Amino acid sequence: MTARRLKLYTILLGVLLAGVVLLAWTQPWFELVIRLPQGGTAPVTAGGDVAGGALSALSLASLALFAALSIAGRVFRIVLGVLQTLLGVSVALGAGTSLADPIGASGAPITTATGVEGASSLVDLVDSVSATPWPWIALVVGVLSALLGVAVVVLSGAWPQATRKYSATRLVAADPATDPAAAWDTLSGGDDPTEDPASPGRSR
Repeated sequence: MTARRLKLYTILLGVLLAGVVLLAWTQPWFELVIRLPQGGTAPVTAGGDVAGGALSALSLASLALFAALSIAGRVFRIVLGVLQTLLGVSVALGAGTSLADPIGASGAPITTATGVEGASSLVDLVDSVSATPWPWIALVVGVLSALLGVAVVVLSGAWPQATRKYSATRLVAADPATDPAAAWDTLSGGDDPTEDPASPGRSR
């Protein structure tokens, strides 16, 4: 694989992973059945925006990072690779924390449905809870994003170097005979632009 293709595929993969995290954030994460204080039961859904609220900011930061990575030099690529690793770890930790405590992660919609607050009180109200695939997807993608950040650090030296094109500029004295502006400046200085420079009568 050429260096240019390696860079392109790495950036595209990073954008794809960040997009999946953002998609997961918009999806339902947990389905719960709770007992209502007034009697009976009711279904409650906790979305990724509640159970994994930080994932939107993390995914947007990752998108911006890979946009910057497309024009970054080697040293800056290493810095961005480290940051991407941290972002991926944060996504994985956010999803893993929600999976470890789905009732706590779903506290806001439970409180909205029942008016009850407090971690222990919420646990008592929950009859059943099941996770959708989305928090697991977010967890896996977070791990992959962290590994991609490590790959950026390790392989950044193999990427093509940024090229800079400089246009050579040569300053040439304007010829009063062909440049009206230069002729006017010469006349303003007391010289006649139509006079031969070698003429003895030309003012100095």
